[in-house]
Formats: sequence, C-alpha cells, structure tokens
Amino acid sequence: MATVPPGIRLLVSFDRDQWYRALTFILTFLLYTSFHLSRKPISIVKSELHKNCSSVNELATIASSGSGQPPSLTSLHTDMDCSWKPFDKRNYKQLLGAMDYSFLCAYAVGMYLSGIIGERLPIRLYLTVGMLTSGLFTCLFGLGYVYNIHNLGFYIFVQVANGLVQTTGWPSVVTCISNWFGKGRRGLIMGLWNSHTSVGNILGSLIAGYWVSSNWGMSFIVPGIIIAVMGVVCFFFLIEHPNDLKSMYAQSSSPGKSVPTKKWTGENGHTEMYMQYEDNKAQSYDTELLLPRDSVCVPMQPVVVVKRESEPSAISFMGALRIPGVIEFSLCLLFAKLVSYTFLFWLPLYITKAAHLDAKKAGDLSTLFDVGGIVGGILAGVISDKLGKRATTCAVMLLLAAPTLYGFSMISEFGLGPTIGMLLVCGCLVNGPYSLITTAVSADLGTHKSLKGNARALSTVTAIIDGTGSVGAALGPLLAGLLSAGGWDRVFYMLMTADFLALLLLLRLVTKELTSTKPRPISAVELKEH
Repeated sequence: MATVPPGIRLLVSFDRDQWYRALTFILTFLLYTSFHLSRKPISIVKSELHKNCSSVNELATIASSGSGQPPSLTSLHTDMDCSWKPFDKRNYKQLLGAMDYSFLCAYAVGMYLSGIIGERLPIRLYLTVGMLTSGLFTCLFGLGYVYNIHNLGFYIFVQVANGLVQTTGWPSVVTCISNWFGKGRRGLIMGLWNSHTSVGNILGSLIAGYWVSSNWGMSFIVPGIIIAVMGVVCFFFLIEHPNDLKSMYAQSSSPGKSVPTKKWTGENGHTEMYMQYEDNKAQSYDTELLLPRDSVCVPMQPVVVVKRESEPSAISFMGALRIPGVIEFSLCLLFAKLVSYTFLFWLPLYITKAAHLDAKKAGDLSTLFDVGGIVGGILAGVISDKLGKRATTCAVMLLLAAPTLYGFSMISEFGLGPTIGMLLVCGCLVNGPYSLITTAVSADLGTHKSLKGNARALSTVTAIIDGTGSVGAALGPLLAGLLSAGGWDRVFYMLMTADFLALLLLLRLVTKELTSTKPRPISAVELKEH
C-alpha cells in the first residue's frame, strides 16, 4: 500500500473548526481588501485631474510667439487639454480636498449609525448590500470620464453616497473575525489580518495607475467591479458565527424524518425541550439510550434552548461609551487616522510635486508607505500581545512617528533612495497604532468584562471607535488641501501636531497600564475562547 502524501496528511491534521476559521480569516481579509482597493483610485487620479500645465504653457507660448498666433488662445487651449474641468482652476487643491472631505465626512457620520444597524441585521446580508452599492458608486465616478461629465456636484454626490455605503464594511468584518478568534494572540492575528488595508491600497494604486494616464475612468470602474463581485462572494460564503455551523450540523445529523417536538417556557425565560418518540421510528444513536421504548414525552435535560426574546439585547450608544477606554481610544484614533488618511489621499500628489514624477510612478512609489504599514500593524500586534499593554504600544509608536514625519519632509528632497527608506519607516510608525486600535483594541473593548458576556456590543463599539477616527480622516485631507497652498511644510507640521495630540490622549491609560501590578500578557490558552 502506498504511503499517504505529506500534503494530504497536513490537510487532514486540521479539524473542521480550524478549516472554517481559516475560511473566515481569508474571506474577511479579501472582502475588506476590496473596500480599500476601491477607495485608493481618487488619490492616484488627482494628479491627472489637474496636471502641472506651467511647462506646457511655456512651450506653447514660445511656439505661438514664433508663429504669430495670440498666446492667450494657445494657453487656453493647452489648459483645456492638460486638466479636467472643473479641476483646471487655481483653487484645484481646495476642490480636490472638498471631494475627499465629502467622502470622509459621510463615512464618519454613517459609521456611527452603521454599527447600531449592524447589531440588529444579519451581517452577511448587510455587508453584501453595502459592497454591491459601493461598487455601483465607484463605477459611477469613473463613468464621469466616459460621458465627459464636468459638473462638480456630480462627483461630490457620488463621493457622499459611496462614503455612506462603505460604512457597512468595517463593523461587519471586525465582528465576524472576533466571533471566530478568541483573545489569545489577538494582537498578532489582528495585525496579520489588518494588513488588508495596506494590501488594498497597494492593489488600488497599481490598478488605478495602470489606466490613469490613458483612461482614468477605468481606474474607478475596475475596482468598482471587483468590490461588487466580492459582495456576491460574501453572500454565498460568509459565516457570521461558529454557532451558525453548529445549528446546521445539528439539523443534518438527524436521519430520516424530523422528530416532532414539544416545548414550553420554563423558569427564567428558558424553553424546555421535549421529544416525542414512537416505536419503530428512526432514532439517532445519541438519544437511543436516553429515550424509552414507549410512546411518551421525555424531557431532554441536557438541552436548554434560550428563547430569542431572552437573548442579550444590543447595547445602546451611550452604554458603549461607558465602557472603560472607549472614549480615550476613540479620540486617539481621531488624530492617528487624520495622519494616516492624509497620506492615503495626498501622498501620490506630494511625490509628484516634490520628486517631479509622473502620476503612475508617484502612485507606484506611494505603495511603499503601505508596505511599511503592513509591518507596523503586525509589529504592534506582536508587541502588545507580549506585553499585554495595548495603550503603551500605541504611545511609543506615536512618539517615534512625529520626528520621523519631519525627517521625511526634509529627506524627500534629496533623491529617490532616502525617500524610499523614509516611506517604509513612516508607514510602519503611522499605521501601527491605527491598525492596533481599529482591530485588537476594538475587539478587546467590544468584549470587555463590564459587558458580562454580552457579545452584541462588538459592532457598536467598533463603529464608535472607527467613526470617531473617521472624523479625523475627514479633517486631515481637507486641512492638507488648505494648508498645502502655502507650502507642504505646513502640512507636515499639522501631521506632527496630530501625532502628539494622539499621544496625550493615551497618557491616562498608559499610566494605568504601567502602574498595574497585575501581569497582563495574554496567554495562548485564551485562543480557544469564542
């Protein structure tokens, strides 16, 4: 007899729960990757919506002076050719900033509602509808190029609508992943999982950059189609909770006809389950020894089914705010996300202006910031698991991030090599705390001991933290658009100030962690908790 191949032996060594856990990890990773993939194109296309026309105009003026044509007509024609109306005016930075602000402001407002709604609806359906509509609005932005639309109101409307429907994503996927993975090594698992943010940004940059110079409409249409397709995949394969599988296997384990049952309400809102048995009927092996051979009703004592109305109710908004640490981490994320999203929306344009690269090369180079973000998220998770100190880990990275941002603003003018190195370091230190707070910290607070086992608070807590962070995400790109008119130095000073404010908001929690006499490292045994 031939030996079993080692690969097959490896596959069968995992039990059913581990396979489903891996499926949930990979599927939610891909789902939220598509969300960020669809958000990134706007930052790549900005430099195409308004090109640097000065050099083109100078050449056109020289040519017109030699040919005797009026320079004003030639200059006007060149402006029309090299920029996309209405972003061809001098206030183009403010207009581009307004587009960012409209998306992020709608996202911030919608996020507070999304968590509350998500607690009360099936997550799979809620997420599917959000992804399909997000794909629709992302494609609509690209159709503005196809149908030659130059109305600013159209693009603002699409951004607002897309911002609202994209709020369905984060609370849903965090709730799912937290349902499947316990507290043990949560920082590491969430750090690896949260790299979907950076992976989505990288893929979005590469996809948008491929078409940005030839047909920037496709830079939106292709990501829109991708997120819509992933929405269909979500509908067919997403499992919200391990208990959903248990009920499915319980139903399929009974062969033949279903056995009639009787039930009535017992004490404390519990429903006592009784099974009717008749002789000569099929009976599963685990009930055969318990039920007699006469046609009687026998109580199944080990089985207690809790009625739906006695399940823990979804937590209120104010109840979630009273959980210790929610307010501090929410406000800290406001400033941390301000920095991260300013880089997300403005880094390619900054590289275009500072390094004098075209839109595609600047978009490709900006992906290094996200590569650093992947490393930073994993590193923050591993360190916080080892020490058991989430706030302290965030504070140290924020403290190091501020001077690093200043160094990036100086070094980026000295060539490509130093810029690459600083992009990696900045991405690590900026996205590390942001990643840790939005994943492991949110999951910890959503299952805090003060909730007494009520797991239905997770989506609301996640939405409050990320919604508050999204306020900063809306303010950052808007302020960058306003401040960059007076020079990019002002933008970097704003980012450094935001990092210091984020650090200050964590000082109380850091002090509490450092003065705590209780050992806090998270044991691996807790990994089995659900």
